[in-house]
Amino acid sequence: MWLKPEEMLLKNALKLWLTEKNHEYFILQRRRGYGEGGGGLTGLLVGTLDTVFDSTSKVAPYRILHQIPESQVYWSIACGASSEEINKHWEWLEQNVMPILSIFDSGKDITSFIQGKVRGLIAEESQSTSIKEEDDPDKFREALLKFVKWFGLPEQEKLVTYYSCSYWSGRVPCQGWLYLSANFLSFYSFFLGKEVKIIISWDEVSRLTKTTNVILSESIHICSHGEDYYFSMFMHLNETFLLMEQLADCAVKRLFDKETFEMDLLLSDHLQITKRLLENRARNEYFTALFRLPRGENLDDILDCFLWIPFCHAHAFGKMFISNNYICFSSQDANHCHVIIPMREVTGMETQGSLGKHISFRTKCKITFRFTEIKDSDGLVQELKEKLKCGTRGSTQVILGKEEESCLRSAQEDNAIFGHSDPVLSFTSEEHRTLLKESNKTVNTEALMRVFHPQEAETLDSKMLKEKMKVQSWNIHFVEYGHGVCMFRTKKTQDLVIKGIPEALRGELWLLFSGANNDMAAYPGYYNELVERSMGTCTLATDEIERDLHRSLPEHPAFQSDTGISALRRVLTAYAFRNPKIGYCQAMNILTSVLLLYAKEEEAFWLLVAVCERMLPDYFNRRIIGALVDQAVFEEFIQSYLPQLTDHMTDMTFFSSVSLSWFLTIYISVLPIESAVNVVDCFFYDGIKAILQLGLAILDYNVDSLLVCRDDAEAVTILNKFFDNVTNKDSPLPPMMHHPPVGCDIQQPPTKVDITELILDSYEKYGEIRSMEVESMRRRTRLYVIQTLEDTTKQNVLRVVSQEVMFSPKNLEGLFELFKREHFLSCYWIPQSPALKHHDSSLPYLEQYQIDSAQYCRLFKHLSPWSHSANANSLALWSFRLLDENSDNLINFKEFASVLDVMYNGSFTDKLKLLFKLHIPPAFTEDEGTNPTASKQPQLFDEAVICDQVNGSNKGKIDIQSYLKQWHNELVRKEESIKALPRINQSQFVQFSKTLYNLFHSDPNEEALYRAITTVTSLLLRMEEVGRMLNSPSSPNRSTSVTSPDSQSGGDVQEIKTVDKDKDAPLESHTDTGWTFAFEQILASLLNEPVVVTFFEKPFDVKVKIEQAKTVQLRAKYQPKACD
Repeated sequence: MWLKPEEMLLKNALKLWLTEKNHEYFILQRRRGYGEGGGGLTGLLVGTLDTVFDSTSKVAPYRILHQIPESQVYWSIACGASSEEINKHWEWLEQNVMPILSIFDSGKDITSFIQGKVRGLIAEESQSTSIKEEDDPDKFREALLKFVKWFGLPEQEKLVTYYSCSYWSGRVPCQGWLYLSANFLSFYSFFLGKEVKIIISWDEVSRLTKTTNVILSESIHICSHGEDYYFSMFMHLNETFLLMEQLADCAVKRLFDKETFEMDLLLSDHLQITKRLLENRARNEYFTALFRLPRGENLDDILDCFLWIPFCHAHAFGKMFISNNYICFSSQDANHCHVIIPMREVTGMETQGSLGKHISFRTKCKITFRFTEIKDSDGLVQELKEKLKCGTRGSTQVILGKEEESCLRSAQEDNAIFGHSDPVLSFTSEEHRTLLKESNKTVNTEALMRVFHPQEAETLDSKMLKEKMKVQSWNIHFVEYGHGVCMFRTKKTQDLVIKGIPEALRGELWLLFSGANNDMAAYPGYYNELVERSMGTCTLATDEIERDLHRSLPEHPAFQSDTGISALRRVLTAYAFRNPKIGYCQAMNILTSVLLLYAKEEEAFWLLVAVCERMLPDYFNRRIIGALVDQAVFEEFIQSYLPQLTDHMTDMTFFSSVSLSWFLTIYISVLPIESAVNVVDCFFYDGIKAILQLGLAILDYNVDSLLVCRDDAEAVTILNKFFDNVTNKDSPLPPMMHHPPVGCDIQQPPTKVDITELILDSYEKYGEIRSMEVESMRRRTRLYVIQTLEDTTKQNVLRVVSQEVMFSPKNLEGLFELFKREHFLSCYWIPQSPALKHHDSSLPYLEQYQIDSAQYCRLFKHLSPWSHSANANSLALWSFRLLDENSDNLINFKEFASVLDVMYNGSFTDKLKLLFKLHIPPAFTEDEGTNPTASKQPQLFDEAVICDQVNGSNKGKIDIQSYLKQWHNELVRKEESIKALPRINQSQFVQFSKTLYNLFHSDPNEEALYRAITTVTSLLLRMEEVGRMLNSPSSPNRSTSVTSPDSQSGGDVQEIKTVDKDKDAPLESHTDTGWTFAFEQILASLLNEPVVVTFFEKPFDVKVKIEQAKTVQLRAKYQPKACD
């Protein structure tokens, strides 16, 4: 590696370096203790010194120096990890630099010329990498050299950053370097001859936390495969931990949660991940979560400033967040205040002074925001002017964001799969206007509650009076704090939400607090187009929607009529069409029903988008990972705030089972509707924090009853009784009919609990929980949840496979880990790897992990006891074809383990039968034999046969009857093959003999094995010839010449040919001369050769192979191609 020229003195360095090559202006040196003559005490001491002082020499023991004659000053210009690498640099100097140095007049000119050349080489080398993006490219290049040398990972592995730290092995710290790359966490230490090397794959991390104990003041704890790792003494521990979280989250999403990963366009090319990109991603996630903004919003700047708060008549210190479409503010004082200013709402901007320290914004809401004392505001005014121009132009355009484009691309892919060829949302301007007119006639423009429960002005009962007082309180709040998207959001706003939003304002404020109004404003007409396009479509999602329509709040009159049912159908179908990766999930109908009661139809759609894609991420996918994550977070809070419950409950899964419906439906399915809407109020304002707080308050309210429960069923009954007795005494809605809970004592009326008081109690007791704390716990817990799901998959696969193989449980688990790792390794380093498409968590356990032929061939070479054979590649390919019965170029672990089980644990007959099958179709094809008629047996639904029939005489029409007949014949042939395998023909038998010779190579009894095979081959040929003569007595002119292999030479078996002496015979006569053998004949002949039987019955230790495979698997060169 070329180095940035640095001046150095060699006065005391000659003791540690040896000169190997010398030139008038250059010197090539080798570090003592490395290379020839290294080792011993010298190598130990020098290696330890290099590591302790972080010397590049530890990993690059060769270097080239530039020298000036009669000068004590040298310049380091190159280093290398091996003699070959450094000699390439020396040869380049000999060819391109040394010959022209004589033209210079002075040594100073020579030094300047050489330095310029080396810097040019470094710049050229950095152009093709991301090194130039690093803060210190030279140090990063040096660290990259160490990373490649120490860990031997493929060159495609992308190093992100590195840190100096200590790894704790027991109570002993090992000082070294931690390297964070795109797919691995790696650590290296070398001290006093003890080398510590750790490589942990991010997708195998189950726990990642910051910990503190007596020995370690603060450290990072990582758990992988049940082993704990502690790293401490970081200069920037929080920065390191954040990057670890980002990398682990990225790997988990890419490998286990593709639907979410496809939406994260920042990480679409994981080979280009950098530290800066990850830091920006973390900032964007924090920004969008804090202000409930669309996930595609990118944060540009964060500035400290003051904001004038008119209702307090004071300035509040905080941070200004600036993105392409929003200016936001969050205060950092006790009176917490949030402000969101969309660029589309800004009508004017004023500045005081030329430095841009004071900026005011006028908005459509008639509010003026005055920001003062803005720090680092250079260029801010011009930047904001440009953003405001873009925001004004884009406010009236329908421009799909990254997320929407991704969803629509997915819809197009699904339409192609299901046969829908119509483009998604591709309209001309005239069609667009026509569709909007038609859909506007269809879509409801009023909330269902206004239609089915109109509030009459003359009604003056106590509940209506309270409702009017609530409305008046909110109106006063709007006057003081602003009305609309730009309003000041303070503690007073939260207090009003806790008391319950008035029925008349509920839909508007839900839209505001959830951020759904921003989506709706950005994409006007989008919902109407979706409705028009999705109407009449028939998919699995629409079928499920139709089944659940009449189960959605059936007690409410709005959903006892066609008006409510039709609106619900349109919203759910439109969302399924927008996001086919989610489609439709149970519980979405209940949630959408409540949204339609208080919001217009289009508003309800955007509220559903906000819930499913931002506020409750991954709740409504196939494995409801998001809900499982929040349940695990909920359990942690229970252990912290209600330890008496966790001590009483022997199984914490009880809380997960009862809380699943709470989270999925935001308590709508367990509470009366008039009470549940108050919970939804808090959820849209505070997010998942409100749901977790309320859950804790519910358990706390019933803690005494739960502590005396004898089983889970009794605890569930107590909670059900509690929910049925929750009321909303201030609700103006007529109460819904509720059935008394099972086991309820009618004689003693239960105690009623007011929902407002319950929510207020949850905020008073657990309001200290912070939203950002919950988000951090979500990220941390997500790793554990996904690894738990993966462990469940593994245990189920092992349970099924263990019943059919003879491997020990430990060895079978080791094989599965290698199989799973191979499934993912190509995903690490091959962009757009097809292996990612193979993994589908919705499939049965056995089918979730599958490998293709290239991956299988690599594993075969690592694990098969026959991998030493000269034709190991062919054996791997043939065995894969044998296993791939459905011809989809994929096999699962059960199939993989079955073939290895025969190789390791099968009897002589089983192993011979496997070899026999590998040399007949479908494993052995006619292209690999010498006889053109070697493979004529049909394959089940062969693609080539189908294409021929489609493109041939049938002219595109497929004869179904012929396929049914072919299928029947194939099934019959498969059943018959159990009793008797098909006969092997000439070319197949020749290859079979070659394979045996290759397997016997290098065996101690190699010569005896060769002689035995020669004897068996000659015997079989003579037997076949005698049989042919007996069956064809009228053909005396035919003879067979056989050349047996030379057993002494150990060469391959020579080709055995049948020669027809009659040159004028028709083609049929050539076919008649071919000979075949039955498996029983080969088996009987080989059983008479004890040396062959002993060879195949010789035991092999699969455990040794597994350990060797684990060592070399990561070092393999992965290319997107199959084995030959």
